[in-house]
Amino acid sequence: MTPAPAAARTPRPRRSALRRAWDRATLYLPVLLMGLLALATLWLVRNAPRPQLPEAERPVQHQPDYYMRDFSVKNFEGDGRLGSELRGALLQHYPDTDTLEVDQARMRSLGVDGRVTTARANRALSNADGSEVQLFGEAQVVREPLARPGGESLPRLEFAGEFLHVWTREERVRSNQPVTLRRGADTFTADGMSYDHLAQVLELHGRVRGSMAPPAVRR
Repeated sequence: MTPAPAAARTPRPRRSALRRAWDRATLYLPVLLMGLLALATLWLVRNAPRPQLPEAERPVQHQPDYYMRDFSVKNFEGDGRLGSELRGALLQHYPDTDTLEVDQARMRSLGVDGRVTTARANRALSNADGSEVQLFGEAQVVREPLARPGGESLPRLEFAGEFLHVWTREERVRSNQPVTLRRGADTFTADGMSYDHLAQVLELHGRVRGSMAPPAVRR
């Protein structure tokens, strides 16, 4: 007789034990997969690049963002006439305050009535549109004389001091420091002053001294 194959001689109880073991393993397989998934998720969280936090806004420093040397800037009115001119040795713009600082400032403007106003100082600080200017060091503002047809001529008017605060559009000049005012041949000194050309008002503060020339000399 031909001998039976080896597999046929394997005891049946052993195959049943392997099946039971596999069945038990399949019961725990979902738990193992969930555990592996949790470990993988934890690894990804720990090793993933962290999102960049928005940088805190840096405070704007008081430093110029542009400058000009030996410059001349001219502004023209809507009708094409020259309104004002600013010259200087050095101009610096500060973005945090939107102001202009000018060394050896020289300014010239022409009013609607044709009267010329000039200003000068060792240093000037102006806002962006030039409507407000502070003059420091040997400051001087001069309104040149103007002959008006059929009316009284306007004499030369000069303000001088170490500090003058000028509003060009409102035609006002102020100072909280000693000033000298010259109107034609008349001279006044004071500890401070406020001048409003449109309102035709002049106020002198503190110790005021003045000398007025005779009417014949004023002419």
